[in-house]
Amino acid sequence: MPVRALYRGSADLPSSIALFPLGGALLLPRGQLPLNIFEPRYLAMINAAISSERIIGMVQPATDEALALQDNADARPELYDIGCAGRIASFSETEDGRMVITLTGISRFRIETELDTTTPFRIAAVDFGVFESDLEPGRGEDEVDRDRLLTIFRRYLEAHDMEADWDAVHKSSNESLVNTLSMISPYAPKEKQALLEADGLAKRADILIALTEMALSDPSDDRGTILQ
Repeated sequence: MPVRALYRGSADLPSSIALFPLGGALLLPRGQLPLNIFEPRYLAMINAAISSERIIGMVQPATDEALALQDNADARPELYDIGCAGRIASFSETEDGRMVITLTGISRFRIETELDTTTPFRIAAVDFGVFESDLEPGRGEDEVDRDRLLTIFRRYLEAHDMEADWDAVHKSSNESLVNTLSMISPYAPKEKQALLEADGLAKRADILIALTEMALSDPSDDRGTILQ
């Protein structure tokens, strides 16, 4: 069943969710994020989510120090207070004990407080109400400067000697185009957070264009390609 049919308003979403801190991994509403889960605490998190509402919250470590601590199971690195919840749309187990999942983005949320729990993963009380508009597919699409976005995208591809499936690009909606390019962009966690927190699709597109223009103007930029 499509996510939009399951969650028509913030009242349909849980008041607390498990948190998955992962620097540079950006999830946006209706976006698809594949993840390879292998740490025991996050395997426990995925199993718990699958047995309940299938929802987890993707969040970014808030500082460079927090980013360095994200793989330390005993640490509780500082997190940004805005993340994006995703529903586990598919999952499979591998012979070596990993889980490969795909998250479908539902809505952004604000962390209100972290809960004291006995689980190996972090859980927080969250507020979805401030991002109620995330549940409306296509909201703000008409305000996106699609031509400008495609122009900078083409320049980026040419600079990195890459090709794109332009037939698929031209068929994509403005929402899908902006959010997909934002999610797969190679930028740092702080920049990804700016894309996440953008007030509307047009603002997110403007931020993505500005980041890409800066990357193109810096010959020392070695962050990889936007389609890595």
